[in-house]
Amino acid sequence: MTTRRIWINARLAGEAAPQQIETEGGKITAIGPDLSQAGAEVVDLGGRLVLPSFVDCHTHLVFGGDRTGEFEMRLEGADYQDIARAGGGIKASMRFTRERDVEQLVAEALPRLDALLAEGTSTIEIKSGYGLDIESELKMLGAAKRLAALRPFRLRTTWLAAHALPPEYEGDKAGYIREVAIAGLEAAQAEGLVDAVDGFCEGIAFSAEELEPLFARAGELGLPVKLHTEQLTRSGGTLMAARHGALSVDHFEYATDEDVAAIAASGTVAVLLPGAYYTLNEAQKPPVAALRAAGVPMALATDCNPGTSPLTSLLMTMNMGAVLWGMTVAECLDAVTTHGARALGLGDVTGRLAPGLSADFTVWDAERPAQLVGRIGLNPMHMRVFEGAVTHG
Repeated sequence: MTTRRIWINARLAGEAAPQQIETEGGKITAIGPDLSQAGAEVVDLGGRLVLPSFVDCHTHLVFGGDRTGEFEMRLEGADYQDIARAGGGIKASMRFTRERDVEQLVAEALPRLDALLAEGTSTIEIKSGYGLDIESELKMLGAAKRLAALRPFRLRTTWLAAHALPPEYEGDKAGYIREVAIAGLEAAQAEGLVDAVDGFCEGIAFSAEELEPLFARAGELGLPVKLHTEQLTRSGGTLMAARHGALSVDHFEYATDEDVAAIAASGTVAVLLPGAYYTLNEAQKPPVAALRAAGVPMALATDCNPGTSPLTSLLMTMNMGAVLWGMTVAECLDAVTTHGARALGLGDVTGRLAPGLSADFTVWDAERPAQLVGRIGLNPMHMRVFEGAVTHG
């Protein structure tokens, strides 16, 4: 028997009068100012701000080891490409990740996961990409599935074997894509471990042409694609991703007007990642004004990873989007709710407060969303509700 609840005295953004939310069976069943309370459990939210729970649509939450030494190297003048070519970066995380078993990866990831949940995040994408062989890539996705069994959140897993070229395939990118990225993807799907496919399209990783066979195979398997692209240079990956109807293109700092037009036409979300921009002290901003003018949905995500974005706060991510790139409060909020869900193909499941959607919402000790976006270092979450159940607060 499911519990019917009426959550009263909810302050919803854009509503002048307090609202009530009815939930049952893990879903929102009604929203209005005066719902029938007969036979329901009533929860008084005390006039607090209620928002859809956050969606972190781009993370590398599962990894082994620590790369803060690279932070010190950057302070001394090294850049991301220098570190990568010297065997640091993704390849350093590869060595640490290969050494660990699933339980060790889970233990290291749990504090990062808990930090996101403590700020009201309900839905998290977790990528592979630090194993760079089939066994280790599958191990990472297995660890992600284990996290979802240990904590109350909605998981989406992404196959990112095409993240970097491991030493054993030096000089043979085509062989790696064929023998690891594609063969491993087929294994991951057979084991029910993967929801989407990603790649890193950049000079230090793979070209659009090199990634094309992987995206073609993903389409044959019925899996959606997304792409890290236009982060450090204009790599041209956006046009390829748009041709494949990608859910998202991520980073996007060096995108051109042609790229913006392509994703506007394909319905692709631009996932902007200010944590990496900030950590790498970049100067090239993503084309927010052009995306806005073209009506392209913009999402924000932590990009939580061991080297270039060691960030586990969507509150801070929203602040960065506003301060660094001029996004409005409303755009920042949409970016971690509605548009974040769309970037994962979950727009009909979560990311909004509407009847029929999952009852995922967060209650804040705040009067308006600007108090969440404009403050730094304060978490005013009062309560987190996931699928109609209180998990925090």
